[in-house]
Amino acid sequence: MMHDYQRQFVDFMVEVGVLTFGDFTTKSGRKTPYFVNTGKYRSGVQLAKLGRAYADAIERSFPEGFDCLFGPAYKGIPLVVAVAMAFAERGREVEFCFNRKEAKDHGEGGLLVGRKLQHGDRVLIVEDVTTAGTSIRETVPILRAAADIRLAGLVVSVDRQERASEASTRTALAEVGAEFSMPTAAIVNIDEVVAHLGDRLTADDRARIAAYRAQYGAHAI
Repeated sequence: MMHDYQRQFVDFMVEVGVLTFGDFTTKSGRKTPYFVNTGKYRSGVQLAKLGRAYADAIERSFPEGFDCLFGPAYKGIPLVVAVAMAFAERGREVEFCFNRKEAKDHGEGGLLVGRKLQHGDRVLIVEDVTTAGTSIRETVPILRAAADIRLAGLVVSVDRQERASEASTRTALAEVGAEFSMPTAAIVNIDEVVAHLGDRLTADDRARIAAYRAQYGAHAI
């Protein structure tokens, strides 16, 4: 059963054009009937709503907590800022860091900006969408090179619930979680999106999503 914040988040994504339906190609090369583009968030009000949705999902899914949020460059950078500010609204001080694409060779130098990671820090990675897990596999070595951290988990906005490869039987999100021994969560998954939108989707959209799920989908989260 969906929570209010999840239903509101689906409506919000559609309203601002982040979630669209049609003909698209994912980074992995798959032809998909829907697309989630977090680059469409473009105002302070929208980022505030997005941050609150992530904070709701984090509070629900990561009861053991974390010490720091991490946002992979580039899309993860505004995400961790928005989430940290959402927690600040709730009276909780949360620190964050993110990476540069290239190491800085002057000033303080290094790859990371924000909180200086310490031994034992529990780091929660904040991403937009995980299709194949590529960015996470690039991110974890950066974090581990900075300090002997612990991975508190990974949270994304939408779980596409599709296999990372033809050989896999798990979702890409579940697979990357198993690979790095960390819990994973999403604000919503695609089945919840479709169920909530219902008749607001055309019959053709629903049929094409169902066919895509049949071809590439996995049901384990």
